[in-house]
Amino acid sequence: MDTSGKSRRDYIVAMLRHRHNLIDLTLHMLQINRNRRHRRNQRRRRSWVREWIGRRRNFGIYDQLMVELRNEDQASFTNFLRMPPDMFDELLARVGPRISRKHTSYREPLEPGLKLSLTLRHLASGNKYSSMKFAWRVPHNTISVVVKLVSQAIIDEYMDEVLVCPTTPEEWRAIVDKFYGRWNFPHTCGALDGKHVASRCPPKSGSLYFNYKGVYFIILLALVDADYKFIWADVGGAGSASDAQIYNDSELKQCAEDGTLGLPDPEPLPNDTQNVPYYVVGDDAFSLRSTMMKPYSQRCLQNEERIFNYRLSRVRRVSENAFGILANRFQVLLSTMQHEPSTVKLIVKSCLILHNLMRIRYPGLQNQQLDIDDNANRNFVPGAWRNGRNIADTQRVTGFNTASKEGKKQRNLIKHWVNSTAGSVPWQDRMI
Repeated sequence: MDTSGKSRRDYIVAMLRHRHNLIDLTLHMLQINRNRRHRRNQRRRRSWVREWIGRRRNFGIYDQLMVELRNEDQASFTNFLRMPPDMFDELLARVGPRISRKHTSYREPLEPGLKLSLTLRHLASGNKYSSMKFAWRVPHNTISVVVKLVSQAIIDEYMDEVLVCPTTPEEWRAIVDKFYGRWNFPHTCGALDGKHVASRCPPKSGSLYFNYKGVYFIILLALVDADYKFIWADVGGAGSASDAQIYNDSELKQCAEDGTLGLPDPEPLPNDTQNVPYYVVGDDAFSLRSTMMKPYSQRCLQNEERIFNYRLSRVRRVSENAFGILANRFQVLLSTMQHEPSTVKLIVKSCLILHNLMRIRYPGLQNQQLDIDDNANRNFVPGAWRNGRNIADTQRVTGFNTASKEGKKQRNLIKHWVNSTAGSVPWQDRMI
């Protein structure tokens, strides 16, 4: 039997079948490509720009309404963009070159003033892009690009000017003097607090941004001076973390404890002789340290401890008021942001910079009632406040080890000081 001939025939049959399969596969791919081209032609846009968007200059907000508000009702202009026309003009002059685009033969680019006003209105109102496009006559996908572009431009232009953390003892002493002159609390370098900014669940993030309140948050941790200006901020913390966790991992705490923050050397409290370190103040969430003062626990408080908590709260509420001013001016922080975490971080940073800029240019424009200086009628007795007081708790402390012993001693010393004739204020007894 000739097996070699049979093998040859089987080989030829196999090759013919393989070629037939390749032909079928090629025809199938050609049909798929034809179907794709057909669907692409069906989806092809009817026009490059929708007609109602093309009439932006005749009926849009920037070219019509804002011109009327500027000429006829500047108070409404200020309410619309949360800043006076002069401040808007300054922003446009400095940020405009960063957001301008070249003219091409395809279509005219958006004006820098339109981009800036569109972004400011989004920050002020928190409206969604899908609803803003009808009033501004700008597509929602273009708005999403514009907001990120303008926010980044504001950060690049003003960050090193209005949001800078002090680095020298003289700069810190200027802040300390304002806190003591306005809020009657010594050695305070700033009020620290956190704010939760709601956002949609970032893709593939699991429960990283999920907070105990049942909402997805991004945390803003900030240090505020006596004028409600932000001097340091950590933006972008995951909502599952606490304020204390973010602070413990921050460069602010590390620099404050290793001495590289530039804080002044320890000095005596007013009308005293014992050196006390400079510190920031926070709420009960933070750990007590010599560089961090917080109130006493609310359990079994004595009268002097209640007075200390009241005096400390007058300083600590500065950060809460600053967050209130910030969110009231830029109400996008009160909404649930439909952005990626990176975009939320840009928006929050730009809001902080604009807030500081407004506090510098127009310090009395908003919440002027918060700046009441109620430190009149101070009667100090230099050096005599320690007489007759049991200050043993400034040398020996007991209790849990969640706070440092030096921090407890320091807090007890300040407690005695605020309850003495050297550091008391006339109204503190009736306030508790």
